[in-house]
Amino acid sequence: MNADAKRRVLIVDDSALVRQVLSAILGQHPGLEVVGVAKDPYDAREKIKQLSPDVLTLDVEMPRMDGLTFLGKLMKAHPMPAVMLSSLTDRGTATALDALALGAVDVIGKPSLDQAAGLQAMGAAIAETVHAASFARIHSAPRPPTPPPEPAAALAPLAARARAGRTLIAIGSSTGGTEALRQVFEAIPANLPPIAVVQHMLPGFTPAFADRLDRASAATVKVAEDGEPLRSGTVYLAPSDRHFQVARQGGGLAVQLMDGERVSRHLPSVDVLFDSVAEACGPHALGVILTGMGEDGARGLLRMRQRGARTLGQDEATCVVYGMPRVAWARGAVQEQCPLSSVPRLLAEWADRPS
Repeated sequence: MNADAKRRVLIVDDSALVRQVLSAILGQHPGLEVVGVAKDPYDAREKIKQLSPDVLTLDVEMPRMDGLTFLGKLMKAHPMPAVMLSSLTDRGTATALDALALGAVDVIGKPSLDQAAGLQAMGAAIAETVHAASFARIHSAPRPPTPPPEPAAALAPLAARARAGRTLIAIGSSTGGTEALRQVFEAIPANLPPIAVVQHMLPGFTPAFADRLDRASAATVKVAEDGEPLRSGTVYLAPSDRHFQVARQGGGLAVQLMDGERVSRHLPSVDVLFDSVAEACGPHALGVILTGMGEDGARGLLRMRQRGARTLGQDEATCVVYGMPRVAWARGAVQEQCPLSSVPRLLAEWADRPS
């Protein structure tokens, strides 16, 4: 494939206005070419056969067949990168998470009012999201196909108590990360050291995502709150609009949430989290960088490694987008690349290591 060739996009939406606006937005991106539009999934099915797009945008609510049903069928019959458009409502948030679980690469929040103006205001971000998604590695659902995550054995209670307040696991992820995190947290034991996570997500989606992970995991999963102490057996997700840092507090660690500008193009930024972990924990930390587009986290993970932390990166074969882990590996930040299925076991083995 010619790396300079434009990526071919098919827009699937029942609104003629939205199709027109998205065509204009995506057509302005130098790396994208809108090759067609479809008014519903049946139309889309024929256009996919005719046009062979690299990526499609897919509305959720459409006549004759809803977007989720079509996405499920598409991922079984003809897996390809898809970006969902979902309304920014409670129902829309749940639907977006369902779409990611079915295999969508990413989700664009569609404004509830004045969609044309709202989409135009988000134009650059939409185009970058679709362009990034077009390079995603898509497998038939469920993803990744094999092997399943390796269940991690529970830590001995004494080992867990001995390291309370001294150790931390920090994880950064982006495109494809919601499903990667789900697979990791489904397989971890309940008494690992605290886990701090930055996952790039749309504003408003993090609480529902945390609730879904909490139901699937033996550990407690929650959205981080400013000033709260970090406790073993708990996973803390960064809010979608603030930077997440950790800091020493007495004999333990605590959450610090900060407003601010984007760092490494993101708010929250994985680099900000990893930098703070390097400072607060030094060799008592484990840093993990998972699937995602771009380079956020590579600099911070290198700093963690330089301070004596253990560092892991997801391997190319199991990444949806081998971007962030690739850059981190190239910069010498990653000590070991591993398949996603090995991450839960490696977390537990690190936490249960001799002092």
